[in-house]
Amino acid sequence: MHEAAQLYRELLPLCPEGTYLSIAAGKNGVDYMIGGCNEFLEDASNEAVSRCPEGHADCGTCLHNLAFSLTSRFRHQGRPNDLDEAISLHEEVLHLCPVGRKYCDCSLNSVGLTLIIRFNQRGDIDGITRAISLHHEALALHPPGHSHRAITLNTLAVALKTKYDKSHVSEDLNETINLNRECLRSKQLDYPQRRNLFNLSSALCAHFMETQKNEDIKEAITLCQQSLAALPPLHLDRYFSYLWLQEAYLARYQILRGPADLSLAIQNFRLASGHPTQGFPEHIKTTYNWTIDAEQLGDVSALEAYSMCFDLLDGHLATRSSTISQREAAAAFYYTRSLSVDAASCAICHVNLQWAVELVEQGHGQQWSLAYQLRTPVEDLESTNPKLACNYLELSKRVSNAAQSSATITDRAAADLEAVEYRRLTRQWEAAVARICGLLVFSRFLLPPAYEDLQAAARQGPVIILIASQYSCSTIIILTSGDPRHGNMKSRTDLIVLLRIIWDQIMLPIVDVLEHILKLQHLSRIWLCPTAAFTSIPLHAAHPFQTKADHSGKEPCLEDLYICSYTPTLSALIRSRWLMKKCRVLPSFVAIRQGQLGAGKGKALLAVDSKLELVHKLVPAMVNCTTISGNEATRAGALEALQQNTCVHLTCHGKQDPEQPYDSHFVMRDEHLTLLNIMEKHIPQAEFAFLSACHTAVGDEETPDKVIHLAAGLQFSGFKSIIGTLWEVDDSVAKHIVEAFYGYMIGDLQKGGVMDCTRAAWALNCAMHAVKTKVPLEQRTVFVHIGTQIVVGVRLVKPTCAFKLHPFCLIEPRLTTTDVINALMIQNVRILVKCSAPPRLALKPTSR
Repeated sequence: MHEAAQLYRELLPLCPEGTYLSIAAGKNGVDYMIGGCNEFLEDASNEAVSRCPEGHADCGTCLHNLAFSLTSRFRHQGRPNDLDEAISLHEEVLHLCPVGRKYCDCSLNSVGLTLIIRFNQRGDIDGITRAISLHHEALALHPPGHSHRAITLNTLAVALKTKYDKSHVSEDLNETINLNRECLRSKQLDYPQRRNLFNLSSALCAHFMETQKNEDIKEAITLCQQSLAALPPLHLDRYFSYLWLQEAYLARYQILRGPADLSLAIQNFRLASGHPTQGFPEHIKTTYNWTIDAEQLGDVSALEAYSMCFDLLDGHLATRSSTISQREAAAAFYYTRSLSVDAASCAICHVNLQWAVELVEQGHGQQWSLAYQLRTPVEDLESTNPKLACNYLELSKRVSNAAQSSATITDRAAADLEAVEYRRLTRQWEAAVARICGLLVFSRFLLPPAYEDLQAAARQGPVIILIASQYSCSTIIILTSGDPRHGNMKSRTDLIVLLRIIWDQIMLPIVDVLEHILKLQHLSRIWLCPTAAFTSIPLHAAHPFQTKADHSGKEPCLEDLYICSYTPTLSALIRSRWLMKKCRVLPSFVAIRQGQLGAGKGKALLAVDSKLELVHKLVPAMVNCTTISGNEATRAGALEALQQNTCVHLTCHGKQDPEQPYDSHFVMRDEHLTLLNIMEKHIPQAEFAFLSACHTAVGDEETPDKVIHLAAGLQFSGFKSIIGTLWEVDDSVAKHIVEAFYGYMIGDLQKGGVMDCTRAAWALNCAMHAVKTKVPLEQRTVFVHIGTQIVVGVRLVKPTCAFKLHPFCLIEPRLTTTDVINALMIQNVRILVKCSAPPRLALKPTSR
């Protein structure tokens, strides 16, 4: 058996990253089976099917193996088509095995179990009804005394309980309990039968919630306690025992409200979340469910659960060696997309604002700052202590391999050996991290930033975090010293209705704090750090459009009062400033333009050439200025230009991909220049980018709190200051904004104008005021500044273009609130939020 296991270990390195092997012991303890190897196994199964002619005796076996491989890949990657194809193949096998033929019972169960999986994904009630019918047919083929009767009893019970969880039909639950009782009576409490015990415990909990009969919940708790008493400390099933005990105690607390039951439920959540027999994925699911239950019950342990879940996510992503594999790993945990704002809301509820800032930063910035938090300290360590760094990296790799191995082996003896090795390596890894943390400059090695570190983001002006959680909406204002300030907003229900009126409901309470409490001077710099629903709203353009009470003029808008920038995370802002101070080089400017219709979908950008001619006229003569256009504007050419220049102006079609945000791209002559292409490049000289393209600074629709967009990707790659767009750009009027912007940023060439990228945010503010008579509201609102700006006082620079009015004296003429709402709805700007309860994940073991 150990030799077979060793052969599988040798096979694993031959599979691509993301491949996994599931080694399951058969009846004789030596039959091993590959559980799934992505395309590797599917290709092998497909080839076997193609070589097996119709009617061949082994045709059914080949089809079954292919269906099994597709189901395994679905469990690993979540491709819906794989599940549908697997069901079709199982149905075909069943057709080849009519009742009474060999393996008919196996086919019946295979189709039924796969239909259960699809029901859990899509809620297909017809599918679960057919699954129950198939399992009933299989049970009829296994009368009492049959060797496979216990397995079929279990699968039928699983199908009925699954249906009950959706439809709450009491007869289904009663039958589930009876089937599990018969299954337990048929055999000793070995590995598969213990799963029946867990299923019976869960069914009894559900029955208790329905009937409130104390004997049900007592039996459920006793069953799990007996299981725990019979298991050694590192047995795989202790994890499931903790889960079911948690469910039982929580069920009793919800009915009887005994504080001891809640405490015991939380304690079992804790034990399950850290049990060494499970890997990162199961621990993440467990802690996520812990956060939901604790939130619903108002238990303070929710904060502990949030923090643990973030740490587990960080650890899981840290085991991946590339940005692509990190993206794939993170995609599997789509249900955590609102975790950062929910955690911050919870910390605010418990009056811990500093922790709220730390939690929202850790979760909100996971995609963007993870590589910086984990890779950069190791790089710094390698330059300071290469031996310690090498030891840490080697141990990290070995711990990751051991964790994945121990989580997939089900044979008790092999699992025990793997668990011993895993604990030994973990102790060595922890000792290595402790030695690193003992070095003064690495005291927070691998840890997320503390609040005191994050305060550095506010050195040039307050940073306002806007939190839109399913539980509440709040703002936190970060200052360079002292505690953060907190402001409440409307309830979420009201916010959905009133979100369009940005000034009244969102920004005015913030402005009141800035003006009247913090005494922040007008035209000071502020940074907005939006989360969730706020990422798709043009907060910088908030405007009352009202006359002052004394009729002396119009009430000022946000852009009249302050110079606004955005930042996806606090860490990104701090890092940009640090890089700007560290890497100042002579400026060089490149204009990348691709406006032809043949370059991609969409209309041709007719104003590209005239717009860039204006830019070239405004660039100082001493700055090295080049242009890449036409056939030269390829993906490779654009990437090379980004790496070799400090400043870039990019005019082309842009596309935000809401389903796969890393595939968001700029359209080039040959291939799309994707966000992933940019993030994977080292851009050491990058300072400023003007993205004159559509949809470059709008968050992902499905995970808006992650702020995964093209402009933030450039900031992650090294650019310190970026002008991006929230929605579609009208190229015919955008040239007015471009001309005005560069006029303010560079200054009068006749009087020594310079390429000063530190003025970008201020220049954009001036430009927006200056072009009000030429550019409609929806196009002025589209442009935003992201990143940092080092400014010593605000100074007006005379633009090279002929604007006569003071940029801060122009008032929007005769616009009403209706005009604002209509403007915000231009190009389908998404400002409504769907409010739904978070899904609780199914962690119940199914039959094998």
